Amino acid sequence: MSKDIKQASVDKAEIIGEVFNLYRIFYKQKSNVDVAIKYIRERLDQKESIIFYIEDGDKCLGFTQLYPTFDSVNVRKKIVLYDLFVREEYRKKGLAKSLMNAAKNYAIENDFGSIELSTNKANIPGQSLYESLGYIRDQEFYSYDLEI
Repeated sequence: MSKDIKQASVDKAEIIGEVFNLYRIFYKQKSNVDVAIKYIRERLDQKESIIFYIEDGDKCLGFTQLYPTFDSVNVRKKIVLYDLFVREEYRKKGLAKSLMNAAKNYAIENDFGSIELSTNKANIPGQSLYESLGYIRDQEFYSYDLEI
């Protein structure tokens, strides 16, 4: 199994979309592979996100999806790392860490000032990974969401 990280192009939307569907199931969404593939294809086609993934043969083992945005307080660009997922059978092999490092390297190479992420309070393995890589849990701000 190779740990080679690749940056996704539109032609990889189908294999990444299959894993994106598993990610959505992890977050209590109904399985819908077609919707997942379409979403990934649109993000890549419209250049709205950057996706790094690990492929073994014709199977995506895991991915991370980044959304470039801005930090007006610090007057700089930043990345929101919104999705990180590794297939269950490939966990604890360093793949998530490799994907996180690919995101960091991309941010450095493209002059982003920070990477922001959030995770479910119950995702203890994710929190441990993020903190081991130097991410600091926010103690100052609350997050809010308004469904439209």
